[in-house]
Amino acid sequence: MAYDHEEEEQLASIKAWWSQYGNLLTLLLIVVMAIYAGWSGWNYYQRKQSVQASLLYDKLEKSIVAKDNVKILRIAEDLQTKFGKTPYAQMSALAAAKSAFDANDMKVAKSQLVWATNYGNDEEYKAIAKLRLSGILLDTKSYDEALKLLETNFPAQFSGLVADRKGDILVSQNKNDKARSSYKLALEKIEQDSPIRPLIQMKLDALGSSPVKDAG
Repeated sequence: MAYDHEEEEQLASIKAWWSQYGNLLTLLLIVVMAIYAGWSGWNYYQRKQSVQASLLYDKLEKSIVAKDNVKILRIAEDLQTKFGKTPYAQMSALAAAKSAFDANDMKVAKSQLVWATNYGNDEEYKAIAKLRLSGILLDTKSYDEALKLLETNFPAQFSGLVADRKGDILVSQNKNDKARSSYKLALEKIEQDSPIRPLIQMKLDALGSSPVKDAG
């Protein structure tokens, strides 16, 4: 059936529009499809990475139960090398550090905590790593380095623990007045039902009251 005059005009208009914009539209569709394909591929890659990391971390947990420190460290290093962007890598660093600390291997414990601090993505895990690292620095009398570490950013919920650790370091430096202030701040920041409050209070009480300065 032949087109009537109006239909011929509409068809001509469509052809003219396509002639002008068809290549651009095709290009845009290709770009959109490429972005979608890339997004889908990235999500698949992320899921695959997470699954593989979780399976490896399961092996690490079994090694912890078996107290196989050599295997714990090997698995942790594999997780950090191959799956460093997943939470399992940070978790493995914390686990390996504790295992090494319990075995009195401060060098490995410190290196694992440094990795979690420098390369971890989760801020809470990073905060835990920094607190534990500051404890090792305190034990090794690296007081200035420990205090500098505690001056870095921490999530708000860790402020009490940070103040408590600062108090411990200041006591070791015989800076008792500053230590009192830190312990008092720790008590202000930590929840009333926290099980560590009595310990902080004991440390504060052990320092006694601040000596009265001679007004004369």
